[in-house]
Amino acid sequence: MLIALLRDYLKRRPVDTILTLSGTAIVALIVVMALAAPLIAPYDPYVSVDEALLPPSPKHLMGTDNLGRDVFSRVVYGSQIILVVVLTSTLTSMAIGAVLGLVSGYFGGTLDRAISVIMDSIYAFPGLILAIAFAAMLGPGVMNTMISISVVYIPTYFRMVRGQVLSVKSKLYVEAARALGASHGRIMIKYVLPNVLPVLPVVFSMNVADAVLTEAALSFLGVGVPAPTPDWGFDLKNGQRNLLAGYWWASTFPGIFIVILALGFSLLGEGLNELVNPSRR
Repeated sequence: MLIALLRDYLKRRPVDTILTLSGTAIVALIVVMALAAPLIAPYDPYVSVDEALLPPSPKHLMGTDNLGRDVFSRVVYGSQIILVVVLTSTLTSMAIGAVLGLVSGYFGGTLDRAISVIMDSIYAFPGLILAIAFAAMLGPGVMNTMISISVVYIPTYFRMVRGQVLSVKSKLYVEAARALGASHGRIMIKYVLPNVLPVLPVVFSMNVADAVLTEAALSFLGVGVPAPTPDWGFDLKNGQRNLLAGYWWASTFPGIFIVILALGFSLLGEGLNELVNPSRR
């Protein structure tokens, strides 16, 4: 069935196909760069290897920063940090939000109202402001950054899954399973959850694109990944200090890669939405 949907999608929406394939290619290239960082990066990203603020050249493809570190090597290793942080935090959000939405939507009643109030309270805050507040409270660090970003996206998955569960649990096959004496756990896992899962990859890819910008913003503000860890957001801030003096490369290249990765996940999410959403097709 998935192959048939893919064929129909390729035939009817050539422009969307190009965008989806472009997003997939961008994400794949960044992932390959992160996995092969020790082979691609010519220098150690933590140590000074030459004079400070050298312009791009064959020796240093993206120049050096204010401490003489190779910008290209830091960009390559920085892809590892940002992918680990955003993917781990978004997967954690999806796991927690999906479970809470499944339980809340299925059982309803007081439990549903209590969880919904908490989730709505979190959702009411702007995502970036909430992430900054948690990161400032927990302090800089990779793990603390993951926790801060995870909290932001839990309500998104909760609301999406809960809405799907409320629709699915009234179906006849669910009522039949309940009448036959199936346990609540069996009904949720076997009959309700499979009808909820298709929406999760779409929301996941969209949230990852937003999480890329959130992670970069936290590091830029100094409450995310601490120095001297190679991180695109931190390097963007570090290079900004010398931008007006004409040393554009130290901040430009990390900023470009932030935009490219966020764009790649956005295009991928839009393509998945077109594929799994019948009304859009």
